[in-house]
Amino acid sequence: MSEDKKKKKRVSGSSALVCGGVAGLAVDVSLYPIDTVKTRLQSGNFWKSGGFRGVYRGLSAAAAGSVPGAALFFGVYESSKAQLPDTLVFSYMLAASAGEIAACCIRVPVEVVKQRLQAGQYPNLRYGAAHVWRTEGISGFFRGYGMTVLREIPFAMIQFPLLEKTKSFLSDIYLKRKLSPFEVAACGSLCGGFAAFATTPLDVVKTRLMLANSSQSITNCVASIYKKEGAASFFAGASARVFWISLGGFVFFGAYDFSTSLFPF
Repeated sequence: MSEDKKKKKRVSGSSALVCGGVAGLAVDVSLYPIDTVKTRLQSGNFWKSGGFRGVYRGLSAAAAGSVPGAALFFGVYESSKAQLPDTLVFSYMLAASAGEIAACCIRVPVEVVKQRLQAGQYPNLRYGAAHVWRTEGISGFFRGYGMTVLREIPFAMIQFPLLEKTKSFLSDIYLKRKLSPFEVAACGSLCGGFAAFATTPLDVVKTRLMLANSSQSITNCVASIYKKEGAASFFAGASARVFWISLGGFVFFGAYDFSTSLFPF
């Protein structure tokens, strides 16, 4: 393996933390309205949840969680990947899964408040967080944690191996040079969109669990959706989710790749 290839495949943990935070903030702030529309489509009552009004509602919650969440994911992902054989697809799957499990500890509490703000259940972030704490306690902030992990791990196990292999093919075989941030962004967009569609049913269930007024099991939630709304409801918001994650993947991985060239520590 050449020295250029080694450098391309290794990002230090500290650099990953900083660059992951930059990328997370960039994508959440720039594409937040699409995420709001997706959440409302999946809520079961799009217009009652706000329709196309107030699409930036809950942005403060998203911004507060995007930086540490993305930073933690990439810090764990890059550190784990460095300890595993970089020629095996399983290595990318394992590293991405570890990153998602860690990041969900930050992401889920933020998502709980953010999605309820998006659905019009709370007037602002401070009220929402206080209401969850007062009525549900600390466990309320982690409602849907299991389902979120069950969604994120399959998503990551599809997206990251596909992304790493696509980048390797283009860089090492087809173009025979280091990819530009724009080319990495395009790869991230394509792979993210594919993974997004495949995991939409998991995202629908996760959203319903987080928006519910009372706790329920994953199996009861799935059964309720199927019985009341049919199988097609498991793909509610699929087009918005694919569009958002494809566009988000472009911004996210482009920003991450560009940032790693600016913070090579």
